Amino acid sequence: MTPLRIAIINGSTRTGRFGPMIVDWVAGAARQRADMVVDTVDAASRSGEVLAAADAFVVVTPEYNHSFPGDLKKLIDAHFTEWQAKPVAFVSHGGVSGGLRAVEHLRGVFAELHAVGIRDSVSFHRPWNWFGSDGRPESAQAEIALKKMFDQLTWWALALRDARAVRPFEA
Repeated sequence: MTPLRIAIINGSTRTGRFGPMIVDWVAGAARQRADMVVDTVDAASRSGEVLAAADAFVVVTPEYNHSFPGDLKKLIDAHFTEWQAKPVAFVSHGGVSGGLRAVEHLRGVFAELHAVGIRDSVSFHRPWNWFGSDGRPESAQAEIALKKMFDQLTWWALALRDARAVRPFEA
């Protein structure tokens, strides 16, 4: 089997952001899997080639003012066909909500782009309390949740990759 190309997107561009630590953890876990090849994208980079080549996406997003960052929206809106008929998983972080309100808004945006949102996500409320100095969550529950999310993402990515090969998606 050809490994899946997974684009992990850092949705925050603020100075002093916590997202890169989470992206590094997610990307490191994905690189341990034989079924995934990983690229990372920063919302400020607008890396269309990486998005087009991806079989699936993991969006790592903070929650700003009950939603997701504007720079992430700019990245999403700058592309259309790159998202179509591909699955998107979410890892969120924020205050007491853990970024879940940002994810709920993103689900609608990606549905409009004909992308398939993965049900299970990973979220961190007050993430600075979860991660140790080694850049990894101190709770085993986070690893378990990430594995489950990756397993679902893999299923959808394989199914949709096979479907696009047989019948190209037309919006």
